[in-house]
Amino acid sequence: MKSRTVLLLGLAAVITLALLIALTAALTPENTNPAFATAVAFVNAAAGGDDAAAMPLLTPAMQEWVRANCPNGSVAACAQGYTPPEWGGLLRAVFRRATPDGPAWDVDIIATYAQGTGFSGVCIYNRVELDAAGEWRVAGWAGFVHCGDPASRGMASNPDAPNRAP
Repeated sequence: MKSRTVLLLGLAAVITLALLIALTAALTPENTNPAFATAVAFVNAAAGGDDAAAMPLLTPAMQEWVRANCPNGSVAACAQGYTPPEWGGLLRAVFRRATPDGPAWDVDIIATYAQGTGFSGVCIYNRVELDAAGEWRVAGWAGFVHCGDPASRGMASNPDAPNRAP
């Protein structure tokens, strides 16, 4: 009888823990707002070198800007060119915070790179807008700079923010 009670309590604890993990994942900001998810997916794709995944997440105007202004028309080449080689490759970008601007969002993202830049060390800004089809698209970005850099502050409203596009 006693071992059955212990087993049931252990099973209940495991189920409770699994439910808490699932609830936390479901309520993570980039999972609850598609605009935030688009911004995070774009940064992970572009900074990770995946043009095929990153380009469709841009507005048509940004796609044209990339073709005209980024090396070989590659959004990944632009994003990867902003960070110093000594930082290494992108490990992961995550949602930090967002501010609504009318129907659009100004989304701040934090990225961690493999070398030389520790946890939450690289600040990135994305302007995300809803298109006519009801899809969120990145309409501009700035940053890809160390968060300790004073230029990483207020990138949404600073026309001189580093690496601003367009």
